[in-house]
Amino acid sequence: QVQLVESGGGLVQPGGSLTLSCTASSSIFSFYTMGWYRQTPGKQRELVARFIHGDDTISADSVKGRFTISRDNAKNTVYLQMNSLRPEDTAVYYCYAQFSLRTIAYWGQGTQVTVSS
Repeated sequence: QVQLVESGGGLVQPGGSLTLSCTASSSIFSFYTMGWYRQTPGKQRELVARFIHGDDTISADSVKGRFTISRDNAKNTVYLQMNSLRPEDTAVYYCYAQFSLRTIAYWGQGTQVTVSS
């Protein structure tokens, strides 16, 4: 059983920055993919950014140039640096990981990010 623990959410003004962290209970080397999704009420969970097959990354068009995903293998932690935040970035952000695309995804508990003046 893999546990993912997120931290770093909060309230920030438009244009501000936040960094989310996701620490796994096992080595992140073993995951085929790991990253971040977000969800707002009444909408489906959407991909924000993720690592896939090593160091390759995929990001949603809406966050390109503003959000950066990174990781610290020694700390089993993946980060999401969010800059130039907009009100539409307000959501619950979830960390996830999969050992392969054919296995279940593990999810964190979610962390709320609110962008508001």
